[in-house]
Amino acid sequence: MSTEREQARLWVGDTEVARYVVDPALDARHGPRPYLHPVRTLGGTVVTDALPADHVWHLGASLAVQDVNGSNLWGGRTYVRDVGYTWREDHGRIAHTRWSRRSADRLAHRLEWRDPRGAVLLTEDRRLSAVPLAGAGPAEELSAWRLDVDYTLRAPDGQDVRLGSPATNGRPDGAGYGGFFWRAVSTAPASVFDASAAGEEAVNGSAEPWVALVGTGPDERAYTLVFGGLGDGDRWFTRTAMYPGVGVAFAFERQVTIAAGTTRRGRHAVVVADGALDRAAAAALAARSRPTPPGGRPAT
Repeated sequence: MSTEREQARLWVGDTEVARYVVDPALDARHGPRPYLHPVRTLGGTVVTDALPADHVWHLGASLAVQDVNGSNLWGGRTYVRDVGYTWREDHGRIAHTRWSRRSADRLAHRLEWRDPRGAVLLTEDRRLSAVPLAGAGPAEELSAWRLDVDYTLRAPDGQDVRLGSPATNGRPDGAGYGGFFWRAVSTAPASVFDASAAGEEAVNGSAEPWVALVGTGPDERAYTLVFGGLGDGDRWFTRTAMYPGVGVAFAFERQVTIAAGTTRRGRHAVVVADGALDRAAAAALAARSRPTPPGGRPAT
């Protein structure tokens, strides 16, 4: 059984690189769910934010969707077509149910995605791994490690499950967020780029193989995050102007359905590096860290 605010930890060698808050005691409106925070570089720089004043429901690195068959598992207000953002009594939660593995560098557990009444919308098997990257990048002295995130979502027998976003519910301006999302922290303006473009507007909604975010941690040291692992139909969701964040968006432009009794699998890799990397260095790290393409029966 989990306990309130139970935490697990991930290590690379003797360095703690992430804490995993498994059962947070949060208001239902904040989308209670397991999340990683703080996540750190090997040099100790914190690269996640949780419960920030601008979006209290942003919880470090987590998996969440704003519209799951009409239930809000993201937190905050729900975007309603022709109305806008509205507070509704539609908040569910993503709940840990049991561990299948706990070790220094790997965590695996079963979860349930529940609607406001506690009914199970989806079950999930999630695996998190911390992987050292010795001699990463062009410079052998580069300090970096990789977070691997692997999950399988299962729809119940007899019920399709629709995943949506503010964009699919009518919000313009590329607000197709919802999926695996990393709320970063930066004391100076962050920058984002991929293999062919730079800047929030150019990168948001792209389907490039990787995207990088460069920020400045609370210790005023630079860090770089390199994300990889889009599935079929996924798009990158990026923000730097209002806040720093990168996500793998499941329903960027249109709803996705997990058919009754089928699964949707995702595998993402996030390189966490000390220092501000350029495009060539980020591309080299992305090439070394490309996750295996998702398997299982694809969602439609």
